[in-house]
Amino acid sequence: MLYLIGTLAMDTRPFNADEVTRNSTADLAEKPVIGGLAPSEFTGEGKDEISLSGLLIPSKIGGLTELETAHQMRMSGARVPVMRGDGFRLGTFSITKMSETHQDLLRNGVGFSVKYTITLKKVQPDNDEASSVISGLLNLFDAFRN
Repeated sequence: MLYLIGTLAMDTRPFNADEVTRNSTADLAEKPVIGGLAPSEFTGEGKDEISLSGLLIPSKIGGLTELETAHQMRMSGARVPVMRGDGFRLGTFSITKMSETHQDLLRNGVGFSVKYTITLKKVQPDNDEASSVISGLLNLFDAFRN
């Protein structure tokens, strides 16, 4: 497993990721003073965003079901735990943006290859994280019905 976003597992197949970017900040409050550098005080963690991107080949190895599950998580605003493949828990995130590009369209309108990017933003965890996981599982089963 490469990453686990709630109940959505990213692995080498069928739903892979080949690039990860993480941007995070710290918040500092500056206090103006006369005749010197303004001292600053750490006020907490700032924004923390992760972007995962990859290339799917749906006609050969699949991956569209998992991509649709990610869209369902984005549309519901689910707050889910994110874990790296080595077991390190990154925190609670929500999917804020997704993009996909279908190339070399097949007869069914799906690309032979699909490039995608998923952007997640760190958020405050729900009081009951278990309900988010259950909600994610229900969304997963909902994706299979279509």
